[in-house]
Amino acid sequence: MAELTPMMQQYIETKKQYQDCILFYRLGDFYEMFFEDALTASRELEITLTGKNCGQEEKAPMCGVPYHAVEGYLNKLVSKGYKVAICEQVEDPKQAKGIVKREVVRIVTPGTNLDTQALDETKNNYIMCIVYIADRYGLSIADVTTGDYFVTELEESAKLLDEIYRFMPSEIICNESYYMSGMDLDDLKDRLGITIYSLDSWYFDDAVCRQKLLEHFKVASFAGLGLEDYDCGIISAGALLQYLYETQKNSLAQLTHITAYTTGKYMMLDSSTRRNLELCETLREKQKRGSLLWVLDKTKTAMGARMLRKYVEQPLIEKKEILRRLDAVEELKEQAICREEIREYLSPVYDLERLVTKVTYGSANPRDLTAFGSSLTMLPPICCIMEDLRAPLLEEIKEELDPLEDISALIKEAIAEEPPLAMKEGGIIRDGYSEEVDTLRRAKSEGKDWLAKLESEEREKTGIKNLKIKYNKVFGYYLEVTNSFKDMVPDYYTRKQTLANAERYIIPELKELEDTILGAEDKLYALEYEIYCDVRNQIAAQVERIQTTAKAIAKVDVFASLALVAERSNYVRPKINEQGVIDIKDGRHPVVEKMIPNDMFISNDTYLDDKKQRISIITGPNMAGKSTYMRQAALIVLMAQLGSFVPASSANIGLVDRIFTRVGASDDLASGQSTFMVEMTEVANILRNATSKSLLILDEIGRGTSTFDGLSIAWAVVEYISDNKLLGAKTLFATHYHELTELEGKIHNVNNYCIAVKEKGDDIVFLRKIVKGGADKSYGIQVAKLAGVPDVVITRAKEIVEELSDEDITTRVSEIASREKEQKKKQKTKKYDEVDMAQMSLFDTVKDDDVLEELKSIDVGNLTPVDALNTIYRLQNKLKNRW
Repeated sequence: MAELTPMMQQYIETKKQYQDCILFYRLGDFYEMFFEDALTASRELEITLTGKNCGQEEKAPMCGVPYHAVEGYLNKLVSKGYKVAICEQVEDPKQAKGIVKREVVRIVTPGTNLDTQALDETKNNYIMCIVYIADRYGLSIADVTTGDYFVTELEESAKLLDEIYRFMPSEIICNESYYMSGMDLDDLKDRLGITIYSLDSWYFDDAVCRQKLLEHFKVASFAGLGLEDYDCGIISAGALLQYLYETQKNSLAQLTHITAYTTGKYMMLDSSTRRNLELCETLREKQKRGSLLWVLDKTKTAMGARMLRKYVEQPLIEKKEILRRLDAVEELKEQAICREEIREYLSPVYDLERLVTKVTYGSANPRDLTAFGSSLTMLPPICCIMEDLRAPLLEEIKEELDPLEDISALIKEAIAEEPPLAMKEGGIIRDGYSEEVDTLRRAKSEGKDWLAKLESEEREKTGIKNLKIKYNKVFGYYLEVTNSFKDMVPDYYTRKQTLANAERYIIPELKELEDTILGAEDKLYALEYEIYCDVRNQIAAQVERIQTTAKAIAKVDVFASLALVAERSNYVRPKINEQGVIDIKDGRHPVVEKMIPNDMFISNDTYLDDKKQRISIITGPNMAGKSTYMRQAALIVLMAQLGSFVPASSANIGLVDRIFTRVGASDDLASGQSTFMVEMTEVANILRNATSKSLLILDEIGRGTSTFDGLSIAWAVVEYISDNKLLGAKTLFATHYHELTELEGKIHNVNNYCIAVKEKGDDIVFLRKIVKGGADKSYGIQVAKLAGVPDVVITRAKEIVEELSDEDITTRVSEIASREKEQKKKQKTKKYDEVDMAQMSLFDTVKDDDVLEELKSIDVGNLTPVDALNTIYRLQNKLKNRW
């Protein structure tokens, strides 16, 4: 086999070290890809595939992208889950001897992409590391663009899944054991679009992980980091740190803190609840507009937008912290002038968190620094305005707000007002900052004037009228004197060259000018870049101060936004209690009311407690507003616990630890689950994970199966939730089974409510008002008519419903009793409980004929479905006694 060319040998050696990456190999003005990488890149990027002579018989497949437009191609590959290794020329090709030296300077992955054009500035771009060891999960999460770094531990896969949904990382790295934990990784990849990589076992070596963390944060023990109780979490955080070192190939100076947290600090919101309540995006279009975040987000900065999203996704459960936030919002609501001044100063503030990360990476361009500097000039007036605010949380923010005037002054003094994007083409350093730069810059622009001035001075000194300063590449600059005037040449002229009709000379002043002018541009660009890097490094050294201030600015922005929304939307401050009472007067859905013109939204009250008002059974037709009513109650509770004012005339919110919703369902064909299976899976999740302090929003339980099965399941679910020993959670339960209204009176903490409806003949009008009592019918045909179903179908439906209403169900009841009897024959004899024994004597004897006679005597026409179920239950007990 023919030997590869030296350049291709260099490529192959580099590629061996990064086999899991697409290698972007710098050649001149292009990044080239070869062999398998070229085939993949040409397909994914839709660029032309060519070939290159590499010393072998066949050309190597090759494709390339221009270096100045690399970000677009890079982002496209990364968004599809590929890793890309950037291999740069690390020496000047002009000075290289042989092949130019090249090194991989960075590996770009979905979770480590820094390109602001590819990232949503209102979202964090998280990378997550999961370690599964001895039935425990160590979890660490980082955003390299902002410096956020978190760690925790979990014992259940369900809680881990909730954390994944909460952070929604773009990339997950894990140990091999995690693949064996039973979690559906394909679902995370396909449905959520998360890229997942498993790492080699050495990443998760306990001793190495501990050492890396202690070295990075410069501490002697994990007590200083607050991680002493997180053995599994330490391994996860250490593995993630090593992975980031390997991919980013720098000091990761932006990771200044690591925060340990427990999931019990925040309200638990599972994926279904986040989706059904449309917290950050709508259910169908996946758009921000129409979500709760859309209503609340009036932030001025990218940092504030990201923090508000965090608040929405993780409401608090500690009363003291909630009240502190509410105090801050209330003061900014009342101090409208101060608030609007602050918001005006916030408007020009760029994304300080991501800008300082670019500074620490050395990738910030001159315009990034001017944007950074202009942002910092807004800090002193913000600090000044906040001096008048007294809320404890705002006082803390004032302490965290550093005006950073020294950094602002440095940027203003050093960096030109309108610098270029490029870092190595001059025009960066402001006039007056460096005397040497000023001299070189004048040399570049004023060289001709200097030469003309020297020429005039020498003519005057010597009296040689035709003396000229000229230039050629061999001798550089020189003074030329014709032979007719060579007798007038002074002694300090040094002859350089003799021509037929002239002499060429040099003098010290000309030589000095030559040194200044020749190469002035190269020297200038190199010096400006050197000074620029020094300024950038000075800023990078203050990364911790800048990050602290950026977080403070984000908090001010969030509270100002919540205050503005509260004022404009007529929200009230909620009271917070720990007695389990949820009392909302004239509550409104925060999103729906924004979508309805002219203040047409109908407000409603909600009252739940841990005693007699634990469960509300809500009946009424579709489209009447049951789902909206229940969602608005959940959203008002959530808003209160994130620290926001709420849409109501008054609200007293009992803290809840979790909100669960079961609203609507659809087939999950990919995993082979029907609508009903999806519904029951969600119900099972709620019943197993809810607590007595949870709030449950259940809509149409049992709708996906037959009427009797669905009614029975719904009935049993209500009984289970109502029982203190089993669950005892506060619940809003909407249903079409108006038979469930029978539970009021049978279960002491169940109450009936319905949506008021006004009937006009065959038509109905939805009043959208929740009233006490239960509905006695579902109005399904009327709703179908409103929806535009053809009249012929409506007419036939009325005929069928009348026939079904008159149908004798005696036969069905008899069949059920007989089937139960046959099943009991096959079972072993069981002891009767005291209730069964009280209802029937042990010495009674029951015959089949007795049961059938009783069935025949039942007046079915006056029997409700619930009475029928009770009758069946009683007859079953008789049969049990016999068998």
